[in-house]
Amino acid sequence: MGFEPASDILSNYTVLDLTRVRSGPTCVRQLADWGANVIKIEAPTASDMGGKRDGSDFQNLHRNKRSLVLNLKSEEGVEVFLRLAAKADVIVENYRPDVKFRLGIDYETIKALNPKIVYASISGFGQDGPLAKRPGFDQIAQGMGGLMSITGEPGKGPMRVGIPIADLTAGGFAAQGVLLGLLRREHTGEGQWVQTSLLQAQIAMLDFQATRWLMDGEVPAQAGNDHPTSIPTGVFETSDGFINIAVAGQHIWLRFKETLADPRMDSDKFADGKARSDNRKALNALINENFCTQSSAYWIEKMNEVGVPCGEINTIDKVFESPQVQHLGIARDMVSTERGPTQIVGQPIMMSSSKSEIRKPPPLAGEHSEEILEEFGYSKEDITALSEKGVI
Repeated sequence: MGFEPASDILSNYTVLDLTRVRSGPTCVRQLADWGANVIKIEAPTASDMGGKRDGSDFQNLHRNKRSLVLNLKSEEGVEVFLRLAAKADVIVENYRPDVKFRLGIDYETIKALNPKIVYASISGFGQDGPLAKRPGFDQIAQGMGGLMSITGEPGKGPMRVGIPIADLTAGGFAAQGVLLGLLRREHTGEGQWVQTSLLQAQIAMLDFQATRWLMDGEVPAQAGNDHPTSIPTGVFETSDGFINIAVAGQHIWLRFKETLADPRMDSDKFADGKARSDNRKALNALINENFCTQSSAYWIEKMNEVGVPCGEINTIDKVFESPQVQHLGIARDMVSTERGPTQIVGQPIMMSSSKSEIRKPPPLAGEHSEEILEEFGYSKEDITALSEKGVI
């Protein structure tokens, strides 16, 4: 059937996808979902893909792509790749830094063939430097990047977050870098090498926690469910469960205090942000005492009525049962080759004139090898010969 763009925005761009596991596929998924012609280059044995092909994780990561099986460990396989790269717009890879050089498909090699190429590399710790050769993994980056030191309850040791956030953010930053590279190419006519790493992405995501150290010399510590600087913000118990509140700033504090109508909160111990920080435990105990008198639904409605941010703490099934989530339509229908009708997580970006569609389910390995090679000028005889030699 050929290339069917998922959107009109990137449909003029061809992306060669050398990625595996998560950070790289996360980057390429963004490009594919917004219309890029993504050619997923797969090894003859896909043991490094990160999960079974029919697994929910693989299905969610690899929609809207076509697959070309190509043996890059063979000289002829590299020749095929270089022929594709000479006409492509983007290459994305997340090998260990030395692998692309060993294969002969590094940026400088491709640039000599195609100066317009935007070449994106995602690594664990950077393309060079003292730790560049270390194998990268999300949880390792969470620890080395400081996140685990500020996650979890005080005194109970470091805690990872419940998603592979270093992988996901590195992929997101790489996609942004690709788009920046393509935008600059519009002015200069030249591509460039875009680099990011799990470690850099994780540190960038520390945001205000990082600047507490860089600017104020303060080492942030674990605060559990309590916000480290905005008090009271956190998890509180009700008569039938738990809810979140976010009392950020003095004006919201006054609304909150007035709504609870507990005279004990008029104490000077809670008069301003510093006082509430110094007396956080006592304040939290008072809030829990009040909240336990009514249900979660009662307090969520009551607080939002007066402009105090307050919300449910949902399990994942409850997330997708939410009327608001259903209205937003982020769960998208897809007919999977392996699983039949199913749903995946759609794009969180909505645009007034452009849409991102699910045009194709994840491809079978090598499903589009012949049509892709024909698009790049290979004859049927050439393709048969490559197949017989085990190149494709």
